[in-house]
Amino acid sequence: MKVIPYVPSDIEEPRAVVTAIRARRGGRLLNLDRMLLHSPPLAAGWNGFLGAVRSELDVSQKLRELAICAVAVLNRADYEFHHHGPVYLRSGGSTRELEMLHRIGTPEFDATAFDSAEQAVIALVVEMTRSVDVSAATMASVRHALANDRHVVEIVGVIAAYNMVSRFLVALGVQPE
Repeated sequence: MKVIPYVPSDIEEPRAVVTAIRARRGGRLLNLDRMLLHSPPLAAGWNGFLGAVRSELDVSQKLRELAICAVAVLNRADYEFHHHGPVYLRSGGSTRELEMLHRIGTPEFDATAFDSAEQAVIALVVEMTRSVDVSAATMASVRHALANDRHVVEIVGVIAAYNMVSRFLVALGVQPE
């Protein structure tokens, strides 16, 4: 349940911020945006930062979306999974994999549903999300699995960013549209 009411969906001010968010969202405001717009500076920074994370990184979209969905499950951020599950499928993920992501952190989770690079990213998500510290073995596995250090830095950034997103969503009770 949302804690604070959303700003109206037809909000127009501050024009520059609202216009930029609508441009990134295809003309509409999501409930997340409508909550963020209580603080225009936060909304503006969020839009720019998350826009870059979503569309300007070199690491594969499938790995980004895998990480985002895994963070969502671990943090119980249903809104995040609701929006990113379909993107994961469009980026090459399978329905079986998506269903398995719902089991992360349980005895029913079967890592063999994923390839070695995906398994390394999932291990990284679990460690970064649950304990913040990342073991040397996990980081070595990620570095071995990804193409280069840029991809390692980017996937760490995606995981960190979506931990922030999920915590915002859960704390304020933002619901899917």
